[in-house]
Amino acid sequence: MKALFVAIALLLSAGAARAEVSEIRISRQPGIIYLAVIVMDQAKLVEKHAAAFGVPGLKASYKVFNGGGVGMDALLSDNIDVVTTGVSNMLLLWDRTKGGVKGFASSSATPMWLMSSNPKVKTLSDLGPSDKIAVPTVKISTQAILLQIAARKLYGDAGFDHFDSMEVTLGHPDAAAALASGGGGALTGHFSGAPYQQAEALNPSLHVVTTSTEIMGGPVSNAVYFGTQKFHDGNPGVVKTFLAAATEASRFIAEHPREACAMYIAATGEKMSVDELVDIISKPDMFYTLNPVGTFATAAHMADTKVLKSRPAGWKDFFFPEVHGLEGN
Repeated sequence: MKALFVAIALLLSAGAARAEVSEIRISRQPGIIYLAVIVMDQAKLVEKHAAAFGVPGLKASYKVFNGGGVGMDALLSDNIDVVTTGVSNMLLLWDRTKGGVKGFASSSATPMWLMSSNPKVKTLSDLGPSDKIAVPTVKISTQAILLQIAARKLYGDAGFDHFDSMEVTLGHPDAAAALASGGGGALTGHFSGAPYQQAEALNPSLHVVTTSTEIMGGPVSNAVYFGTQKFHDGNPGVVKTFLAAATEASRFIAEHPREACAMYIAATGEKMSVDELVDIISKPDMFYTLNPVGTFATAAHMADTKVLKSRPAGWKDFFFPEVHGLEGN
């Protein structure tokens, strides 16, 4: 944690204004949750829009991280400009930097399923000390926060961390492989994401225990774009270019799902067919939208449980003004 606070101090004491960057560095994680980033990359959408916003020649580079914690570290150490990961990670940095990190927009709001190989676990209340659940980052990933929200409903406010001790940090591809192979004698669950959860559901030894939609009562943004106030303020043309690219990527997914899924396979090398992926992203509960969804409910929970020291008044407190005109929540 000391390293985290040192990085935050450096971020808040950043120097004078400079010319806009010539390269924007964007991260994503594994899974079709991050399809919009892949479309931006494969279709060179940042480069396409750059001249219109006064930054001709702007290039975009992309990095893949297995979990949000790695992305947070990369942002604070100035090794990435735009992190794409769960809203809970963004909220933690927004709080710790006193508003020095905020969201640019949402990227997706897609269902997440908690899968289990334990036949005795039919509901969350059946989970016990011997169960080990893979999440992208323990305690602070979107999946970990969802488990805390569910625990409060089951065990009251004092029991919000009931499932924390059952969590292990593991990226989705590794978690899916481990669960499919019997978990190596340890892993019994995976709070997953598309397309891994759909592949897991085909395994007769695995079953769905609950979903993010069931826990939250509706969709929730499980991937958001965020960065530092310093980057935002010092690169207005780059930020506008990025948002234009993100907007076009979301529209492209809706209008050209087959082409978008082909881009996903080309970028990831995953062994699923275009038809299988199109079927997944065409479901009515799969949203690729810049509109933040369910983010304030996540923030309220994190404030209630003292993870956030500051309680936001609304979702606009932790998103940059460029998206304040959207119907977020």
